[in-house]
Amino acid sequence: MSTGMIYSLSALFGYFIGSVPFGLILTKMAGYGDIRKIGSGNIGATNVLRTGNKTLALLTVLCDAFKAGIAAVIAKQMVGDDVVGITAMLIAGAFGVLGHNFPIWLKFKGGKGVASTFGFILVTCWPVALIALAIWLIMAFTFKYSSLSALTAAVFVPVASYFLAPTMEYTVAYTLIVLLVIVRHHANIKRLLNGEESKIKLKKTEQK
Repeated sequence: MSTGMIYSLSALFGYFIGSVPFGLILTKMAGYGDIRKIGSGNIGATNVLRTGNKTLALLTVLCDAFKAGIAAVIAKQMVGDDVVGITAMLIAGAFGVLGHNFPIWLKFKGGKGVASTFGFILVTCWPVALIALAIWLIMAFTFKYSSLSALTAAVFVPVASYFLAPTMEYTVAYTLIVLLVIVRHHANIKRLLNGEESKIKLKKTEQK
């Protein structure tokens, strides 16, 4: 099989694994209906948390992170540990995040890829992922804005990967995904600048 075919199949595999909308599936199974009609309308964990069900939000985080990570792991195991295998792993993981953001099943309207990006980085270069997680936690507990926490952590990922990742391929892949995360948060950035962004809430708001 040619290198180009390997990379193409890795991208396709990663995309379809990443496109599974766990946030939507889990909230429907739990009886909350369509998560797209709640809060921001996003299918990610932050919006799932707005149901007030912390367990469901945690499951969504784990599933969303797992799908991009598992796509990367399988690609590497199938191809090998050489340069082609590493590249296939990074492609599969990156397209897993892309699939989460733009799932074909939901007319390409998906989440913002924060959990999927974290899972992808955790599997491929865990020190960078832990630094990003630490930054997210510090920002979340300090300012209580999930979007600000994600954006701040995302900005530091390319910097950390430059010093800690095995090769520049990792840094390039992470940078592209980070740019996608930032672009997907354009509405959040606008609300943050206008002082209109919602803060993290652990309790469900009463319906009126």
